[in-house]
Amino acid sequence: MMKKWVCISTMALGTMLAGCVGGSGGGNESEEGGGGEGTISFIHWRGEDKAVFDELIAKFEEENPNIQVDMTIYPSEQYQSTAQTLLRDGSTGDVFTSFPGSQMEIINQAGLFEDLSGEEFLENYNDELITAGQIDDKQMAVPLQLVFNQPVYNAGLFEELGLEPADDWEGFLALCQELKDAGYTPIAFPGSDIGPGQFMNSMMMNNAPEEDIFERLMAGEAKLTDEWWVQTLSQFQELEERGFLNADSLGTNHTSAIAQLANEEAAMLASGSYAMAGVKEINPDIELGLLAPITTEAAEAEWEGINTTTFMLAVNANSEKKEAAKTFVEFLSDVDNASTYANETGQHVTVEDVEYESEELKSTSEWMDRNTRFQPRFLITNADIERAVIASIQSVVGGETPEAAAEEAQQIVDENLD
Repeated sequence: MMKKWVCISTMALGTMLAGCVGGSGGGNESEEGGGGEGTISFIHWRGEDKAVFDELIAKFEEENPNIQVDMTIYPSEQYQSTAQTLLRDGSTGDVFTSFPGSQMEIINQAGLFEDLSGEEFLENYNDELITAGQIDDKQMAVPLQLVFNQPVYNAGLFEELGLEPADDWEGFLALCQELKDAGYTPIAFPGSDIGPGQFMNSMMMNNAPEEDIFERLMAGEAKLTDEWWVQTLSQFQELEERGFLNADSLGTNHTSAIAQLANEEAAMLASGSYAMAGVKEINPDIELGLLAPITTEAAEAEWEGINTTTFMLAVNANSEKKEAAKTFVEFLSDVDNASTYANETGQHVTVEDVEYESEELKSTSEWMDRNTRFQPRFLITNADIERAVIASIQSVVGGETPEAAAEEAQQIVDENLD
């Protein structure tokens, strides 16, 4: 497959830096200290976590007075495409985070991950849940978050209307129709940003139950014009044509879609469990749950939902502060600190023995024991192919036929294979 290096100009980088969320902790200049002290740079994309990280950083600096942490937060889409550029000279991102999939592949190809294999803090994590951070049997990063990339729904509304999550496609369509007839938008779909890349996972999980489907696509052994993807696009088309997605979904961002669920205009939100805290912030009294559309007959379904281990903590291989950086990752890996992070952000984590306090985290913990598969989209390691797959969904929601959208996307796949 073709690997692509994503770069930005100095001017573009300056613009991006100006648009990032304000930092916290110590000053911006690193100090000499033999790699074990001084100021370290911590970069990530989760602006909604700033308050809890400010709290944790203050605690860390109190416990480690020779190390200060300078945190900078970037918008997620910019972070995903430009993090490797920020990391290259080692002056930024002594500790950084990575998405699985194409971003991790790009950063790894650039040699920017410090090998964390053998670090004692790895014992704090669930062995099975941190495999996403492994490359060639080496632990290059540790995913802190465990999220479920499937729709969030208004459990209180479902109970009020006597509805339950469906176990097949016809049942899901009937559920959406009942919600529509009751005056609700069945699905708030943030089609302008993260919606297509999130909702696709549960929409395709049983149409292509083989977990290596995208590996085969990138090897030329499967095509987007095959039945599994055309069927998935056809089902997106059906949701749109039957009025089960919000109006102007392709012009709706995630923030607006969250508000639609929180304000009880929509019954479901097509993103994931990580959005629940944002919904509750707007409407603290709303009762939430998770579901995944089953796109086949019940007896044919192999998977119940989608999981992702993400927000992968890593140490920059080019950093001059590796020991201090590892100390900070070790701190975040401690069960007490991971518990603070989990409960104050509404996120499940991969650290073992964390006690979840909120009702949403407790109620959705059942999904840890359900038959879920790792998010398929993050198994697309070529960024151009990933964009083509997501764009085909947007094309269909915009009115193009599934066959034509699949053909256009496959052309991009073929170009990358060449």
